[in-house]
Amino acid sequence: MKKSTAPNAKLTLLALAISAFGIGSTEFISVGLLPLITNDFGISISTAGLTVSIYALGVTIGAPLLTVLTSRLNRKKVLLLVMAIFIVGNLWAAIAPTFSLLLIGRIISALAHGVFMSIASVIAADVVAPDKRASAIAFMFTGLTLATVTGVPLGTFIGQVIDWRISFIFIVVIGVIGFISNALLVPNNLSKGNPISLRDMGKVLRNFRMLLILFITAIGYGGVFVVYTYVSPILEKYMGYSPQAIVIILVVYGIFVAIGNTLGGHFANSNPLRALFFIFIGLALALLCINFSFDSHIIGLVMVFIMGLFMFMTVPGLQLYAVQLSEKYVPTATAMASALNISAFNVGIFIGSYVGGLIVRYQSLEYTPLYGFLMVMVATITTLVWLIFENKRLTELK
Repeated sequence: MKKSTAPNAKLTLLALAISAFGIGSTEFISVGLLPLITNDFGISISTAGLTVSIYALGVTIGAPLLTVLTSRLNRKKVLLLVMAIFIVGNLWAAIAPTFSLLLIGRIISALAHGVFMSIASVIAADVVAPDKRASAIAFMFTGLTLATVTGVPLGTFIGQVIDWRISFIFIVVIGVIGFISNALLVPNNLSKGNPISLRDMGKVLRNFRMLLILFITAIGYGGVFVVYTYVSPILEKYMGYSPQAIVIILVVYGIFVAIGNTLGGHFANSNPLRALFFIFIGLALALLCINFSFDSHIIGLVMVFIMGLFMFMTVPGLQLYAVQLSEKYVPTATAMASALNISAFNVGIFIGSYVGGLIVRYQSLEYTPLYGFLMVMVATITTLVWLIFENKRLTELK
């Protein structure tokens, strides 16, 4: 298919954006629903936090393995299969009679997440002219941004007004709309993907620089989830906000996340490693300030918003640098490197939310920002050492 003559490129991108909205909404939907899930199943808040960490673990495992298994298949068929799995997983979560079955539903929907992120980007680039690829991918990703701004707060609102299970039905409806849109609007004659093997994973993991960026991605991005996973009970229990106010706060938080994501892309364009160092410092300071402003209704909220600003600001730089390193050091395994970095993001979410759960269980909710700060500082120091090393190496080459 000639990319420049694709007649319905805009409609194809719209279909992908709708699906991305659903995928983005389901990833963090349980963050706003934790108090409701806790009350319904009679479990602790730390146990309810597994709905976030188990989902992240599912994406971590699913992204590289399913990328390998589906790499030889027609991309549209893979896309439709992914959306079908996504719908089944969220429907399962909606009707789950026990908490254990709810977690299984989360794992099923998570398996679809990682594959969608890679396949949708490729399709978006495939249906437009070469000079429009970046814009096409950006448009597709607006679905994820909108999910942070509106999907998660709307799902939280539905759960508070009706029932948390209806929030997952809301996600199912979006998934069905996405599936139908993809079936009707995504071209049938997309090219097949390039074969990817598990050997490519070995190539990536044997390279020290690739391991280092995967580590920084996991620990730096994950640090914020020690706090973000439990942001609803923090806002309610310590900062004195009502459940209705939290819905509005999550909307504003999503706006800060969207702004931060855009700024992060701009800052990382020329020197992603240097940009990451300064962004990590900002994120670490925001977490530390939350630690000292739990009892402040206003300052505490401002610090939470600043955390949101820096939260996704790291993402473009981390992904860009991972791709740049793979192109330089493992050029035959760039697709696997990208999939593994998606996994690294979700390893971070898993570690952060799981560590947060342990802190809540054995210490107190108010200690979560301090531990998040320590995790991000590990990433900051590692990035600084790497930056010094790279600058020294470049100086020696001149």
